Amino acid sequence: MEKDLDGHHFQNRHRKFPVPFFRRNHGFFPNWNKFFAKIINFATIERDQTEELRALQDTLYFIGGKWWIPVINSLRNGNRRFREIERSIPGITTRMLSKKLKDMELNKLVKRTVYPETPVLIEYEPTEYSPTFGNIIMEMINWGREHRRVIVEDLK
Repeated sequence: MEKDLDGHHFQNRHRKFPVPFFRRNHGFFPNWNKFFAKIINFATIERDQTEELRALQDTLYFIGGKWWIPVINSLRNGNRRFREIERSIPGITTRMLSKKLKDMELNKLVKRTVYPETPVLIEYEPTEYSPTFGNIIMEMINWGREHRRVIVEDLK
């Protein structure tokens, strides 16, 4: 029988690396070994930190912009035409709204429809994908409320 680095015997001769404790065949409680193996494998799932950082940066880019959320909110409230959206958001310029709507169209959050009439009619509507952003906003609201409560309690 071979030994691992701790000096414990194990029977699998094909392994070239030490066997973790929970995978050693001790001859007693074999179901426990399987149980612990599942727990530890679940807890040590490898995470791709580069991919996670990229995803966080994409999210923060979207959330961090001053006008993204008001434009989405305006669209979700039923405003479809450019001037309706512009009037519903105090302080936004025509140029900035145009830029944000183009960015949102590229990000698949807004669908732009052009009707060939005179004058040309352009409508914007949220896509099926845009409500997924609502979950993020609600979680941010919940976290913000909880954070404020914690801070206010500490100040008392």
